[in-house]
Amino acid sequence: MTQYTTTSFNFPRANFVGFDRLFDELTRAQLGAQNNYPPHNVVKIDDDNYIIELAVAGFKQENLDIQLKDSILTVTGKKEDTREYAHKGISSREFVRTFTLGEHVQVTGANLGDGILAVNLERVVPEDERPKKIEINTPVKTKKGFLKD
Repeated sequence: MTQYTTTSFNFPRANFVGFDRLFDELTRAQLGAQNNYPPHNVVKIDDDNYIIELAVAGFKQENLDIQLKDSILTVTGKKEDTREYAHKGISSREFVRTFTLGEHVQVTGANLGDGILAVNLERVVPEDERPKKIEINTPVKTKKGFLKD
């Protein structure tokens, strides 16, 4: 029987080769973080494509910054609001969210719509590191009969 290690996201790790560090970091952040604003999702599109969705209601494109350095994705939101509120139930405070990306994971783009910032991720393994099919040769017949049919 195969035993799978799962993250707190209930995904079997065996299906996420190359993303181990990403899910370890997300799990660590989810379990140990005191500040989980803004809330986020990690959506698996297929084995090599993911989307990180952050709920950023009230933030415009010019209020958000996305940077990638040394496999650390950092999303920052800064917004000034000088209005006076009788009641404020919609949070729009400044934030910094970081995600550690797995080996060979690249950010391919980002979209903002309906209060959701979606950051597209793709795992791109270089050609020289991809699995290679090894052909099995037919044995050569010898006079001594070392390899017999």
